[in-house]
Amino acid sequence: MDIVTAQEMYERDQAAAEAGLAGTMLMENAGRAAAYDLVKHIQKSDRIIVWIGAGSNGGDGFVIARTLLNLGYTAEAVQVVPDEKIKGDAAVHKQIFQASGHTVKKWTDVEDAEGYLLRADVSIDAMLGIGVQGDLREPYKQIVQHCNEASLLRLAVDLPTGVPADEGVEEFTAYKADYTSVIEAPKLSAFLQHTQPWYGQWSVVEIGIPSQVSPAVRRSMWTVEDVKRTLPSRDDHSHKGSHGKGLVIGGSLLMPGSAAMTSRAALRSGAGLIAIATEEGAVPSISPYVQEATFVERETMELSAYDGVAAGMGIGRGADARALVHHVVTHTKGALLIDADGLYVLKDFLGELEKREEPTILTPHPGEFAHLTGRSIKDVLLSPFSLAEAFARRYGVYLVLKGPSTIITAPDGEQRVDVTGNSGLAKGGSGDALAGILLTMLMQSESMLDGLSSGCVLHGHTADRVVQQGRSKVDLLATDVIEGLPGTFRTLSSSIT
Repeated sequence: MDIVTAQEMYERDQAAAEAGLAGTMLMENAGRAAAYDLVKHIQKSDRIIVWIGAGSNGGDGFVIARTLLNLGYTAEAVQVVPDEKIKGDAAVHKQIFQASGHTVKKWTDVEDAEGYLLRADVSIDAMLGIGVQGDLREPYKQIVQHCNEASLLRLAVDLPTGVPADEGVEEFTAYKADYTSVIEAPKLSAFLQHTQPWYGQWSVVEIGIPSQVSPAVRRSMWTVEDVKRTLPSRDDHSHKGSHGKGLVIGGSLLMPGSAAMTSRAALRSGAGLIAIATEEGAVPSISPYVQEATFVERETMELSAYDGVAAGMGIGRGADARALVHHVVTHTKGALLIDADGLYVLKDFLGELEKREEPTILTPHPGEFAHLTGRSIKDVLLSPFSLAEAFARRYGVYLVLKGPSTIITAPDGEQRVDVTGNSGLAKGGSGDALAGILLTMLMQSESMLDGLSSGCVLHGHTADRVVQQGRSKVDLLATDVIEGLPGTFRTLSSSIT
């Protein structure tokens, strides 16, 4: 599923028009598709207000109101702008609404808004869409305020009024939806930490724009279905060397668990062989937890002997850690993943990444990415897509920017988004487990971007499954996720036994 900016959505509409799809037809498709999506959340006994503004969103509102009335729901269409503001395709659908025997009511002042809300159970926001710029003006601002304060179900069309479609906007006033029916493709703001909550739950409705003529977008969601489609299969005659020989460089005397969890997660994800390079004093703590792994000395480890290397977890941030990561970056010939403490010391020699010929994968959370880029955490949260793309292109790396919506970016700028997982993953060890899964996927996948994207989904989907099967988001541990991987693989691929 593509993810678009406001401009990219306009370009899709234009492409549809050039293909012969009239705007009135697309508006009919959008309104009807949204209406049938929204009624999943509405009861026949509910009293419904459809707030209608100018532009395409308002036109969709007339279609939604007409469709609801045709289906036997009790709905009022309330136009919140003067008649002269209803133009073009929206005016056509207003005329159809009225010619169908329905009355368009007008918003005139705050008292009217309060009156409508007092007799309503459901509010449907079809006021402003992707074209909103700056803070809301009146009457939108007052209506949004009253809707947000009212005790009713708040639904929205495409995106809630006032929510910016794109990234980079910090301050805004917006309608707080419980559910949003997104038209055609989700916008960037559906995945940003500070804007996504305004959507509530959401899903996408298709409105008939031909995919063959739509401008290409190199930004998409990666789902469980994509994992099923691309998950590496295991040949009946394969051996342990067929599934990747990986090295985990991590852990220390005081932090042995990080390397242990990364290694166990890699093995649970299907790696054929895993070796661990850690401090000698940490080996007794790690070996009972990962009996299938072998150990090598950091001073004599042969980096070229491995298909993939994961480094940085639990190594500390001192001079020794810096020297270790610098050595790994400059001497590893295969795919290299750097995580955790490794990202902290990496900042001192980022330029070395450009010299590497094999894939490099960095897995920062927003704080680590802010450290790497010299930006504030606020900047990262406001504009994660553009900052991740610029960084990945600049240094020629794959970047896994972790969060509730994890953004995976390739060196050429293509991006994937994973929205699986839950708040139970906001706990120490979750990143170590993800690193192990990604290590296995980067060794086994034909496409590095597919493999990393699938690894993120495997991690988040497993956390969701474990919670559904008895754990809570409060007590979920990284080790629970690791031990839940077998069940995930069993459900995702019938070829895995």
